[in-house]
Amino acid sequence: MTGADIIAASLKVAGCSTAFGIPGGEVLALVDAMSLAGIRFVLTKHENAAGFMAEGAWHAEATDSNDAAPGILVATLGPGMANAVNVVANAHQERVPMIFLTGCVDEAEAETYTHQVFDHQAVLRPIVKASFRASAGALAPMMQKALALACEGQPGPVHIDLPISVAEGRTTEVPPARIAPPPSLRDTPAAGLDETRALLAAANRPLVIAGVDALNEGAGDAIAEFCKAAGAPLITTYKAKGLMDESHALALGGAGLSPKADRILLPLVEASDFILLAGYDPIEMRTGWRNPWSVETNVVEIASVPRTHGMHTVSHTLTGGVAPTLKALAQGIASRPGWSDGEPGRARTDLENAFAAEDAGWGPATVFHALREALPKTTVATADSGAHRILLSQIWRVAKPRQLLQSAALCTMGCAVPLAAGYKYKRPDTPVVAFVGDAGLEMGLGELATLRDLNLPVIIVVLVDASLALIELKQRSSQRANAGVDFGESDFPAIAKALGGHGVWIGDTDTLRREADAALARDSFTVLACRIGRKAYDGTF
Repeated sequence: MTGADIIAASLKVAGCSTAFGIPGGEVLALVDAMSLAGIRFVLTKHENAAGFMAEGAWHAEATDSNDAAPGILVATLGPGMANAVNVVANAHQERVPMIFLTGCVDEAEAETYTHQVFDHQAVLRPIVKASFRASAGALAPMMQKALALACEGQPGPVHIDLPISVAEGRTTEVPPARIAPPPSLRDTPAAGLDETRALLAAANRPLVIAGVDALNEGAGDAIAEFCKAAGAPLITTYKAKGLMDESHALALGGAGLSPKADRILLPLVEASDFILLAGYDPIEMRTGWRNPWSVETNVVEIASVPRTHGMHTVSHTLTGGVAPTLKALAQGIASRPGWSDGEPGRARTDLENAFAAEDAGWGPATVFHALREALPKTTVATADSGAHRILLSQIWRVAKPRQLLQSAALCTMGCAVPLAAGYKYKRPDTPVVAFVGDAGLEMGLGELATLRDLNLPVIIVVLVDASLALIELKQRSSQRANAGVDFGESDFPAIAKALGGHGVWIGDTDTLRREADAALARDSFTVLACRIGRKAYDGTF
């Protein structure tokens, strides 16, 4: 076997079935070895998009399994690696398990041959959980370590730099017969449960705030059961939407990015006398969520890893898995009505009114409401960064986790279409829609060809206002002159047709609903280009 064979076999044993990327001469042995091992290599048009496709595929597999194998991203040396820096940083902040494989020249060769050569590990170390340089004779243990690190605790990316001679060289090593899965976080805290139960029993206004760690631990059912038993409303980060069916009266949706939503939700936080943080990582939140509760409030945090963010303090910490800890807390706690003044219900009503469709009958909120009604409840949506994402995240209610995917911590543009493509690739029977701004779609237009090549009928809804709307709004609100935020309108339907899909301009709800229905039946991708006009987001979020 070659070194590349050992790496590929290790990935296969771990459950990996697909790799995404762009090959170069330095990774040809690896691509070949993965193909022989039964791992399909999917070609994209850019390494950044390949990483987001890998994340989308991981979300699709994690929908049914908390032990889903990490995504695989492959890039050649130099510019290939550099192109992927953004998506690797995204995986680090978004808690996405990923194995990032790059080719590199041998150390001796690098002393005299410098074309495209720089220190990959030095660039990547701040944004990965670990970086390895593959060495002959130690490939199997390296893969054991890399796969364990990618998945344990808060998941994230792990980098492996693979020299050509190691990839192509023969070895007497044998691949591992089994990759040990990460700890399942079934443990409950050894101390603090009784004290927390007493605090909960004495509380009249309990509240739960849940985040990405609860999502990754598959704690949705436990959170929903606890909230119902304790009479505690649930606020989530955007990433954790769907941990509780958002049609339930206790589900108050996502928070942390919309000032309008926060003006409704933060008073509940301030009024609460018992706050339970369930896998809540405030990396998604903005400054309004820095120390949002009084120092006198009983705040209990359930976390499997130490929290060092400094965004807030807590009074009690329960170290363990979210689901088992919640189940243990619920033992001996009688079901209770919770808030007696109806304030959570009023907050939910206020949120519905605050993010209603536009009175004028057309605009971004109307687009989102109409499509939420037109598309099946099983639809998985992805959202690119921008003004539309903030508004969409408040309107788009989901019944289950991972039904709205986005970059909520790094908040990077260019993620929605490849995230949707990766999810659709793994779950072809699930309707998938990507929401993008016009600038975000232009950033990654090449991936429409990837959708064509993979026969992925993703629906792409592009909000066309010929402006970087969120930045323009900030620019205007700070009384700065308009500069660098406006651009011309592209003919997105024509582009979609040129790249093998279907495209249509949309300007009213009847056309939108009709074209959404047609898109669901189509076997190619569809671009619904919704003209909304400049400044359409003013006052919406």
